Amino acid sequence: MRDPAQLVLSSVCVLEIVVKHAGGKLRLQGTPADLISELLEDGVAELPMTVPHALQLGRLPALHRDPFDRLLVAQAISEGLTIVSADPHVLAYHAVQIDARR
Repeated sequence: MRDPAQLVLSSVCVLEIVVKHAGGKLRLQGTPADLISELLEDGVAELPMTVPHALQLGRLPALHRDPFDRLLVAQAISEGLTIVSADPHVLAYHAVQIDARR
């Protein structure tokens, strides 16, 4: 059982960071590898994307068009994780969540 206080970094987040950085839509002080390395060194656990996550994605209603965010919601539901987001489209899903806008 995963510790509910443990922060996790989804491989989906890593993919999104790499894609957006490469496309110039995300500026970082270093490289994506530097950022990810720092997070892991700080004790953030890795969460790989799995087949059950992909299957959960297929069961989600189409409330959000962003495939990265939909995958994160699917992972949170599959793993029983709390997702933190300020995106109202993400928050529209019935997952355990924290509204980062507050």
